Amino acid sequence: MTTKRSDAITKGPAKAPARAMLRATGLGDEELAGPIIAVVNTWSTVTPCNMHLDQLAAPVREGIRAGGATPVDFNTIVVSDGITMGGEGMRASLISREVIADSIELAVRGHSLDAAVILVGCDKTLPAAAMALARMDIPGVIFYGGTIMPGHCKFRGEEKDLSIQDVFEAVGAHAKGDYSDEELDQIERKACPGAGACGGQFTANTMAMALAFLGLAPVGAGDPPAIAEEKAAEGVRCGKLAAELVKQGKTARQFISETSLRNAAVSVVASGGSTNAVLHLAAIAAEAGVPFSIDLFDELSRTTPVISNLKPGGQYLAKDLYAAGGVRLFGQKLMEGGKIADAPTVSGKSLFDEFKTAEETPGQKVVHAVADPFKETGGLRILYGDLAPEGAVLKTAGYADGAFEGTARVFEGEEAAFKAVNDRQIKEGDVVVIRYEGPKGGPGMREMLATTAAVAGQGLAGKVALITDGRFSGASHGFVIGHVAPEAAAGGPIGLLRDGDKIRIDAEARRIDADIDWEARRAAFKPKAPNRMGGVFDKYAKLVSSASKGAVTIQTSNE
Repeated sequence: MTTKRSDAITKGPAKAPARAMLRATGLGDEELAGPIIAVVNTWSTVTPCNMHLDQLAAPVREGIRAGGATPVDFNTIVVSDGITMGGEGMRASLISREVIADSIELAVRGHSLDAAVILVGCDKTLPAAAMALARMDIPGVIFYGGTIMPGHCKFRGEEKDLSIQDVFEAVGAHAKGDYSDEELDQIERKACPGAGACGGQFTANTMAMALAFLGLAPVGAGDPPAIAEEKAAEGVRCGKLAAELVKQGKTARQFISETSLRNAAVSVVASGGSTNAVLHLAAIAAEAGVPFSIDLFDELSRTTPVISNLKPGGQYLAKDLYAAGGVRLFGQKLMEGGKIADAPTVSGKSLFDEFKTAEETPGQKVVHAVADPFKETGGLRILYGDLAPEGAVLKTAGYADGAFEGTARVFEGEEAAFKAVNDRQIKEGDVVVIRYEGPKGGPGMREMLATTAAVAGQGLAGKVALITDGRFSGASHGFVIGHVAPEAAAGGPIGLLRDGDKIRIDAEARRIDADIDWEARRAAFKPKAPNRMGGVFDKYAKLVSSASKGAVTIQTSNE
């Protein structure tokens, strides 16, 4: 390597002041001569998802040094979805994705660094890492801190494994009167035993898998649970790979292509993964300048079955997938079934070469063959129609393969809807409409897990439909439709609905419609202004694009 980005701060007489400051941090001539690689950490003690990442940074630094490069550390933020869910703080979650990507860009570009290893845990940190690498187009590796282990308790005489999904649903069961105060307290105290991201195929594990299929995360590195001893070795591997990528001049956009994005989308569909991946893959594509349509998820869901029996639509957790053979095994099944294409990855091996090395645990029940799927059709549908001219996302994994017709119950925000559910005012056949929660109107496009889980906890999952211009958590299940675009604050038709309207949802026909006089309602309609919260929230509301375009704040080539 004759030149490198960090030469801008380390080479030549004029850079003596910069070198003087770098020497103060302990760097010597050898360290200054080699590539300088950012170790970007989203470590925080506020959430179990990220609270161990400071420890994982040490083996990453070790790997970078072993690869002949110099690590320098930066930190950025995390906003915990699970902690903020159901409150005002949840408005910060999606916005944090942009702030994380921006802060990585500023630190790396500001110091002219050669590459980055980004340690991620909670939901928005994963797509933000990929967005930053795509935007900067530098060598980089994403290292996922891994899943939490399941909680466990003896509940009503039976041994029971727990995830955070069980706690949210227990709130609904408690409101219904099925669980006592003591039983809710028992589940709360036992659900989360320590470090790691939420344990089902919720957003974090969905995106960790997708980033491996995309080629930006080494296949297998994210698989070991957060507390597994083998996690440190994966950190060393990630550090070495980053150094090697610098030497080879391989940058992020060499891995992000229409083929790799399609592979990532297949992994989401085939695993029954989170609807948030629709938003995040669109955002990554926008940052990389690669054409991408959310309609891909609908196309794939009609031709790709769900082959993993993972929560929330299935039975098992991420730690069970790891024990069964991990992402390699899952990918191998899709490869053998002809559902994905080969593509390069940051490990230096192609995707297929990685998957060929999978070792399947005898008798495992987590991953099925494509020819013998857990569910015949994929996990997502993209709907259009009267209510969603730019599209909406229906999660079908576990429910909602056909049609639903019901009566609208309209709420101006999540709190009012949650109160109605908790007060048991929602009945079978209702269509709960939660609006003014979109990227611009919220602002921040809150997730509605508190509401969907309360519905599920009352035994109404699949018997009640929920529609929103906001989002649904990866742990949500039932007949749930999010990302309705245009959103209400942008004048979208969801803003015209009234209580009592008849709404028809047809997953097979890709339609979501209502029998109303649209022209008459439009004539009298004036959308509410975005919720003014000041600061970064108002800035985001002014900049953010439609959910159908990934809810990004950058100017794309399509604008």
